[in-house]
Amino acid sequence: MENSRNVVIAMVLSIAVLVGWQFLVVNPRVASEQAATQTTQGSLQTPLTPAGTPQDPATSPAGRESTVPLSDAAAITGQSREAALASTSRVAIDTPELSGSINLTGARLDDLRLKSYHETVDDTSPTIVLLSPEALGTAAYFVEFGYSGAGAGDLPGPATVWQAEAGQTLTPQTPVTLTFTNAQGVTFRRTISVDENYMFSVADSVQNGGSAPVTLSNYGRVVRFNKPEVAAAYVLFEGLLGVFGESGLQEVKYHAIEEEKLVNPPKVSSGWLGITDKYWATALVPSSGDGAFQPSFRYSADGRAFYQSDYLADPATVQPGATLDLQTRVFAGAKVVDLINHYEEAQNIPRFGQLIDWGWFFFITKPMFWFIDHLYGLTGNFGVAILLVTVTLKLIFFPLASKSYKSMAKMKTAQPLIAELREKYADDKMKQQQEMMRIYKEQKINPAAGCWPVLIQIPVFFALYKVLYITIEMRHAPFFGWIQDLAAPDPTSVFNLFGLIPVTLPHLLMVGVWPILMGITMFIQMRLNPTPPDPAQQVIFTWMPVIFTFMLASFPAGLVIYWTWNNTLSITQQAVIMKRNGAKIELWDNLRDTFRRRKRQA
Repeated sequence: MENSRNVVIAMVLSIAVLVGWQFLVVNPRVASEQAATQTTQGSLQTPLTPAGTPQDPATSPAGRESTVPLSDAAAITGQSREAALASTSRVAIDTPELSGSINLTGARLDDLRLKSYHETVDDTSPTIVLLSPEALGTAAYFVEFGYSGAGAGDLPGPATVWQAEAGQTLTPQTPVTLTFTNAQGVTFRRTISVDENYMFSVADSVQNGGSAPVTLSNYGRVVRFNKPEVAAAYVLFEGLLGVFGESGLQEVKYHAIEEEKLVNPPKVSSGWLGITDKYWATALVPSSGDGAFQPSFRYSADGRAFYQSDYLADPATVQPGATLDLQTRVFAGAKVVDLINHYEEAQNIPRFGQLIDWGWFFFITKPMFWFIDHLYGLTGNFGVAILLVTVTLKLIFFPLASKSYKSMAKMKTAQPLIAELREKYADDKMKQQQEMMRIYKEQKINPAAGCWPVLIQIPVFFALYKVLYITIEMRHAPFFGWIQDLAAPDPTSVFNLFGLIPVTLPHLLMVGVWPILMGITMFIQMRLNPTPPDPAQQVIFTWMPVIFTFMLASFPAGLVIYWTWNNTLSITQQAVIMKRNGAKIELWDNLRDTFRRRKRQA
């Protein structure tokens, strides 16, 4: 097997992987927008059964099974966010990372902004809105806790108006307390606190001041009326998810729940559930000491389509004069890796780190992120950290790469002998192959050596791509110059003279400086080896850098920088090793032959 053929095989494998990533990962499926149909059926004040039919308290039989309410089917339109927030009484939220308010109708978390994150790289752009009130129609996204049961009178639910002391503001130092007492003398007290970041604690107490026992079940739900506005990608999970006891992680994508309508994981006594986006998430963490609960993932297309992750606890009975205490936590914020890991360990939340989608190859992606993040702590620049990671990987794989390049150098020196064999056994391919293998064995040549330097890059490439794509730490992380977001493609393009011509280009023509540099380094790397004798291979070697240049132009800039820098180091390493082993470096000869051939063709 010839050296050039081995290199071609390696490159073709690389192209297959990259093309697959390009069309199945980088070029995502554009999420179909939900059509918000308006209907007058249903009511926010009427809890619905999981089947979607209204409960009628007057006709419901005693002892009816408790249910989690679903959402209002009637779309409320025509309100601005400010008008929707002003339409109900609220308690302000103000922490170092969050701003917003608690809706006293339903005691909902339905107004939340992330102070540290903006919509664009411009710090003057609006901050990220995570949760929004139901009055905003298809933009609604909220968290709610309540109670379900029969014979206990009015129970706190979507329409309950809670009472709060005037002037309260929820801060890390000042929790807020809400109360509601029904006609049967049952008093519900809810104390909400929040830490310096994104974790809310909800402490509920049910005091039975009536004369009869009260049986009820507490529930929690995360409700969302729209999919993420950004396009979905196969490399990333977005949708409804949770960890449930020994069953572990369960994920249901938006399109999957749209088909199944209802997914009921097993009843458990510990775990968490919620809805996750690329960078943000909202998750409920029921207390493991409050008994078992039934988690559910739901979708309804009746009226306003919505997605819901919820849990319903086993019924509990509160005797007259007794008090029932319940604890729940809510995570609502950015999926910062260190913070998520801290919550898992410090608050004993099982497998909470799986809120971040590290993928099947987490054993590569997690160490990759850890290394880059630690180098960032030393350098203050994620781009520089990526360059240092590339150098480190080169050092780790140096023995293997050196062995490969040495074998390639020996193969070059053996080319005259191989040429003689071809001529001598031109009519006997079997004998030709046997003699070639004899020469390889005598001179200790590995004919597959050329593949390894390329194949080694594939898992590293994938891991780095995953880290750049999923981690919020990389979002809007600048490098130098025009690269202000390593997780986004290079914003420049040669086709508008790098911004000098004020025209809007199609996506295909956005080929920036770094993709061009990557193509140049790839071209030089290929020209270090002899020109393959096969014309088909020559065409592949000629056009492959061009194809890669256009293809990687849509990849994150951080990945293209890595690939360019890796090519540069590989060129230097290969040239030095081959020169030391007496092999001729073919770069200038190949370039001269290439241009001569093109001149003759012209």
